[in-house]
Amino acid sequence: MPVYRIESPVLLITCCIFGILPLAACDNDASWNTVELLQPDAMHVAARSEAKRGRAHPAAPMERIPYGQDGAEYELTFSEEFDDYDSRIWNDHIWYEAPNRTRNYAVENGLLKIWPERDASGNFFNRTIDTDGKFSQTYGYFEMEAKLPRGKGTWPAFWLFAHHGKRRPEIDIMEAYAGGAPPWGFKDGDGVVRPRAYGVTVWHDKGHEAGRRQYDTRSDLSARFHKYAMKWEPNRQTFYFDGKTIMTIDVSMSEPMYLLLDLWFGSDSGKPDDSTPQGKANAYQVNYVRAWQFRLVPRKEE
Repeated sequence: MPVYRIESPVLLITCCIFGILPLAACDNDASWNTVELLQPDAMHVAARSEAKRGRAHPAAPMERIPYGQDGAEYELTFSEEFDDYDSRIWNDHIWYEAPNRTRNYAVENGLLKIWPERDASGNFFNRTIDTDGKFSQTYGYFEMEAKLPRGKGTWPAFWLFAHHGKRRPEIDIMEAYAGGAPPWGFKDGDGVVRPRAYGVTVWHDKGHEAGRRQYDTRSDLSARFHKYAMKWEPNRQTFYFDGKTIMTIDVSMSEPMYLLLDLWFGSDSGKPDDSTPQGKANAYQVNYVRAWQFRLVPRKEE
């Protein structure tokens, strides 16, 4: 699918005059404002109303504003409400891996579900759902509402990433390691590990970390849905949990990045085993993923 990428100020202004791009992209300091958007027809598909499929809590597009933010400051650019799985918007594996044929994801009842499963070799395997080559954005507000899986080894995440040449900038909005040392997780009455804390991390490039925080929510993140979000400004990133600021870092990053949702295994969460619940009943459930551009883009500080 073609993607619009506008880096020339003259072309950007021309596109805005003729209505090709939303006014959020028409900043008078446009030389650093790179925008990559889906074609309008694909955006329409991604922004369908939940009410069309009988969702329990329909939300009209005009109501889709960043949680806890002033909606007048933002323009919606991406809204996936998961009425179905649209391969024009999503890939089902990360760019450097071949897809695993064992099916461990689905869209049901307005939710994307990714669950722990063993493949034909008997091993748990990573699953990544991303918009690489189909949607990316520089700056704005990014938000997901999700309920996390439980079990040793589970490592769900919501992040932004890019692979421009040899560079690997990355923004981890949420990574949870249920099987890690407290407070990452705790064992329930059945001895199954449940997630309690999650991490946020910013990488200028592979191996060059700009900042991180482990946030202890003091709640069971697999028990109900929560909102994980990040506001990305030219010289600052602010991270939110259910609308509460949990970390602010002054960092300058300007390369467009795409969206990723994944359920991987290992790292600080340990190796999954027979105690790790498999199947849809233990899915990483995503209610929606949304992105907004600033209507007036904050100026980049010199």
